[in-house]
Amino acid sequence: MADATEFSDGIVRLERDDDGVATIRLNDPDRRNALSVAMTDGIEAALDEIEGGDTRCVVVEGAGPAFCAGGDIDSMLERQDSEAPVDHAVRHVIQDIGRCVKRLYECEFPTVARVDGAAFGAGANLAIACDVTALHEDAQIGFGFREVGLAVDSGTSYLLPKLVGENVAKELVYTGELLSAERAAELGVVNHAVPDDEFEAKFSMLVDRIASGPTVALRTSKRLIRSEFATLGEAIEHEAGAQAAVLESADHAEGVDAFTDKRQPEFEGR
Repeated sequence: MADATEFSDGIVRLERDDDGVATIRLNDPDRRNALSVAMTDGIEAALDEIEGGDTRCVVVEGAGPAFCAGGDIDSMLERQDSEAPVDHAVRHVIQDIGRCVKRLYECEFPTVARVDGAAFGAGANLAIACDVTALHEDAQIGFGFREVGLAVDSGTSYLLPKLVGENVAKELVYTGELLSAERAAELGVVNHAVPDDEFEAKFSMLVDRIASGPTVALRTSKRLIRSEFATLGEAIEHEAGAQAAVLESADHAEGVDAFTDKRQPEFEGR
């Protein structure tokens, strides 16, 4: 049974089930879940609610035909019509959208993006800020900031080259190519492109697999992978220090017992 909480007047909805899965739903389909101030505030409020709890996996999804259309075009038009100072718009990108993407990227729990509609610009960054990104076969993803005459923002210059390399990232940005799910998976922008008749089942299996894992170990592994150590020796040293804490976890004891008993482990997330 899922518990639901709404933020920003329902524009963001948080659902948590008994298995430790927390789902953040972008819930403004009429505006294609654009990253308005209300939307970014709602996402951050949902993350605030999740962090420090007993969550085991976080899912991010969008209601309606789009995952997230990126920046709020209506706000851009309002700024032009009102001749508001440019620094107001810049502050929104840095303080609202950029901070929101950063918060999701740095979330302490494993995160999975469920993309069954379009993900554009900053919305694409929201998707790839998650640890694992699964696209429905009919979904599309693109970093077409050029289409509205803008340079990249909201973390594109950091996130995209890490996934596909600098040259491919530059081409995707220069051309504004809108990637099919299959092409995005081929390039490594996303993890999975899933056929329609398999999407629900395969996505559920992926989330269940992560949520049923040893939570302390997975959170520690995520932190280590994101640390970007300068040398192999530095990585090994930090891994050893982190492993000391994981060795004391109940899930480690259960994993060893299950291996010895030749059965599947039943991790409790502690």
